[in-house]
Amino acid sequence: MSEALMGVYNRAPLEVERGNGMWLHTRDGRAFLDCVAGIATNCLGHAHPRLVAALEEQARKLWHVSNIFRIPGQEELAARLVGATFADAVFFGNSGSEAVECALKAARRYHAVNGAPERIDIVGFAGSFHGRTYAAVNASGNPAYLDGFGPRLPGYVQLTIDDRAAIDEAVRRPTTAAVIVEPVQGEGGARALDGEWLSWLRRLCDAHGVLLIHDEVQSGMGRTGRLFAHQWFDGAEPDIMAVAKALGGGFPIGACLATAAVAGAMTVGAHGSTFGGNPLAMAVGIAAFDEIAREETLANVRAASDRLTTGLRDLVARFPDVAIDVRGKGLLIGIRMVPNNREIMALARDHALLVAGGGENCIRLLPPLTITLDEADEVLRRIEATFAAARVRFAAAA
Repeated sequence: MSEALMGVYNRAPLEVERGNGMWLHTRDGRAFLDCVAGIATNCLGHAHPRLVAALEEQARKLWHVSNIFRIPGQEELAARLVGATFADAVFFGNSGSEAVECALKAARRYHAVNGAPERIDIVGFAGSFHGRTYAAVNASGNPAYLDGFGPRLPGYVQLTIDDRAAIDEAVRRPTTAAVIVEPVQGEGGARALDGEWLSWLRRLCDAHGVLLIHDEVQSGMGRTGRLFAHQWFDGAEPDIMAVAKALGGGFPIGACLATAAVAGAMTVGAHGSTFGGNPLAMAVGIAAFDEIAREETLANVRAASDRLTTGLRDLVARFPDVAIDVRGKGLLIGIRMVPNNREIMALARDHALLVAGGGENCIRLLPPLTITLDEADEVLRRIEATFAAARVRFAAAA
């Protein structure tokens, strides 16, 4: 890797050049089935014609303009998001981290303007990932992301999802502002939270005047077969939601959605972004939203998920020395491995399959929402070949 780049990534030895649909092509002519999709970002595959057309059309008109002016595309995309969710208002940024940052600020400011400035504590959970900004890494609490960056920020509490007594006690505290949770933990190992737990948390927050933040940066925008993961369950809607990744189909967009009560606290000057909601991003975001929200797209996610999870469970049963279980929801799928997951990722590349890593020694499959059933079958064949190679390699090493 070039010495002109900061060495913050452990990059795979691939020089990617172009993509089409689910296929990613390298400069040396190899083609890979892409089940990383920019980490759940290229939700409609690479170079989707509808997104390309929207970008090209907007690029000939206007790229950037300050947010001191009205940007019609923002109003159009916000109306789509509000119409499809609990939310009444939207703030646009450029990434999931920015969406989470806005959510955290909005939660604290809501309490401050309503006469409770002492409510600053944000309750988060082990295994979570909320981004790389300073506030986001504190909300996640992962020591690996905090090491070397000075003292922890005050007002961030980390608990475990299974400890209801501790959650109940934390939410009751008079200094608690909000709870932040991913309905499906992505980086934490594709752990899907159940509807009973999410509804219980909603009721608990309501009972004590605490806001509920959903981080649907990875699980949102069709990834689970509904537009947002929490929409699978009744009584689980948040007060604030962070969205990004698939929202732009690969173009950088983040959005913080909120109820009218919360949004009303974010008055002029409380927050802002130079590039957030720029015309290019909004044009692509509108095109991506319209394509993702089609029932045909969501139905395809559900069908492909069924095909993949059924096949993967069969492979886990056949290769118990390689894989332990299958988890996740929709097309956010995790496979918990016996060997080191990084070694399995490398073996998968040897079989022209790209998969992501995850917590609890998982590999993750995050294919585009447009994956066909034939492509799903090909993914399964390549995973089977990967597992067979792993069995031979690690048996020999033992």
